[in-house]
Amino acid sequence: MNLQHSSALDLSNDLENVPVLIEGKVDKVEYPEFQYSPDNVWGPGCAIDPSELTLPGCSCLSHSCLAESCSCLQTYGQAYDSTGTLLDLSSANAGYCTPVFECNALCACSEACPNRVVQRGLRLRLEVYRTKERGWGARTLEPVPRGTFVCEYAGEVISFEEARRRQLAQGSQENNYIIAVREHAGRGSVTETFVDPAAVGNVGRFLNHSCLPNLFMVPVRVHSAVPRLALFAGRDVDSQEELTFDYAGGYSNRPPAEPSTQRDAAIQASRTDALQRKACHCGAQNCARFLPLDLSVLNV
Repeated sequence: MNLQHSSALDLSNDLENVPVLIEGKVDKVEYPEFQYSPDNVWGPGCAIDPSELTLPGCSCLSHSCLAESCSCLQTYGQAYDSTGTLLDLSSANAGYCTPVFECNALCACSEACPNRVVQRGLRLRLEVYRTKERGWGARTLEPVPRGTFVCEYAGEVISFEEARRRQLAQGSQENNYIIAVREHAGRGSVTETFVDPAAVGNVGRFLNHSCLPNLFMVPVRVHSAVPRLALFAGRDVDSQEELTFDYAGGYSNRPPAEPSTQRDAAIQASRTDALQRKACHCGAQNCARFLPLDLSVLNV
């Protein structure tokens, strides 16, 4: 990929529905080396190929699946309205996200079914650019209504052991891209998914952390039992606004009433005998001053 002095480069190399642009002229020396992939890929230690078709489909023959007749909607519930907007935003504000199941390749419904959103891929015009204090970032070039699917956080799906090995091998100046998603299914059952877009990933790898983000992450299953880590707008997002999410998985539309108390507690929690978290420069009123760090992966 020739990135030097390109003013209108499509970061995705035509792999997305719309180009992912890079602002201004980019020097190849400054640009991170990685392979663009709009979807998750099978990484070391992953027990299931993310591209493997493993979920059953519905037999709906209508243009749009109906809750009273669609086996997908009856089994998993309706996640989107007729426009493809996520219905349940209350769970994100409460600090958790209900998993979503979309119709898949085995379903008889049309590609236009409203229960097919994340699988359609990127639809918004996004731009990667250099921020002032946080390196690379990504912003939207058009307004994004609340509940709209923005992009995936795609990369290598790896095992817990591989995630731990990679984090322990990182230098102090290296960025940690690994996201760990834990889904609780009741009776102590926990499903863990680890995604690392450092070497193979999509535009999601450029999204910065914020303690007061405008996006939140939802595990969405389409064809495979391996979830896609989909990012939705938690509020209306303006054109040219930077896109951010909470690396720790939280979400809130408003800062806390007593930000200093939460911040001081987070600062104390950020320090361990073995590690120092990286400073957070999100600028939010409730900023914890340090980026989240999943210590369970490191076994600290």
